[in-house]
Amino acid sequence: MKRWAVLVTTLPLAVAACGGGDSEGSSVTVRVERPSFDADRAFQDLERQVAFGPRIPGSAGHAQQLEWLETELRALADTVFLDPFEHLTGEGHELALTNVIARFGPADGSRLLLLTHWDTRPKADQSSEAADREEPVPGANDGASGTAILLELARMFNEQPPPGGVELLFTDGEDYGPSTDDMFLGARHYVAGIGNENPPAFGILLDMVADADPAFPVEAYSMERAGQVVQRVWGIAADLGYRRFFPMDRTVRVIDDHVPFNDAGIPVANLIDFDYGPGNGFWHTPRDVPGNTSARTLLMVGDVVAEVVYRNR
Repeated sequence: MKRWAVLVTTLPLAVAACGGGDSEGSSVTVRVERPSFDADRAFQDLERQVAFGPRIPGSAGHAQQLEWLETELRALADTVFLDPFEHLTGEGHELALTNVIARFGPADGSRLLLLTHWDTRPKADQSSEAADREEPVPGANDGASGTAILLELARMFNEQPPPGGVELLFTDGEDYGPSTDDMFLGARHYVAGIGNENPPAFGILLDMVADADPAFPVEAYSMERAGQVVQRVWGIAADLGYRRFFPMDRTVRVIDDHVPFNDAGIPVANLIDFDYGPGNGFWHTPRDVPGNTSARTLLMVGDVVAEVVYRNR
């Protein structure tokens, strides 16, 4: 079963309404200076994750990545905690899963949530080669890219605290499958627990954010249910000179980790490049490797998200 249903449409949006376009049109009144986003270091983190091997729940690579991720974050964040949980799949597999959460500044409901998933797909079910479809996905873009960006942002937040509270959420079990009944597990767990007891104000989801040929059209569920977040993110991308990579006249409809949040009334926008490789041919295949990703794309996305965090409107 495909992970996402995709619909390409025309989306007439007034960019000026969100401060997009030239910087003099922005509504920003205060901006906290921030460190530079180190894309080379982020790309090294991407490669490091792939070197662990597949990060499938229950695998050695999954355990190694969890230990590494916790160690890295504890050296940077004000608060880090693991949130383990279990899930029984429709095929009878018992999964031991762990969400990883790092907080900077206030942890109350005014905080901004940045999230990504850190697990990888067990089988390359979208491969054009039948022999590859039982192989695990390396997950350079689909898993490692968002994690690499959030780790580099954590280093920035450690060096220069952001003006408000920020929470980083690394979800587990996002990509298990094969059907959506056994996906987005960490997001659902967070929303039912922490997100219900102490919800963040809004959030940005990063998924597949390192494609060497990047494009981030507006995600339709995000626009419908977290429109102000979309306007802010895509407007800042335009301010920073990335307008052509963040087109606001196209949209894709994607079922992803942001859907449980929006269902619960927590506005979360999905920043995703769905067209990975020619004809989306690298997605959920053995070709999801570092060689098909780019530090330049990590820099672009990292810049945009960092600017969202450090601007104070």
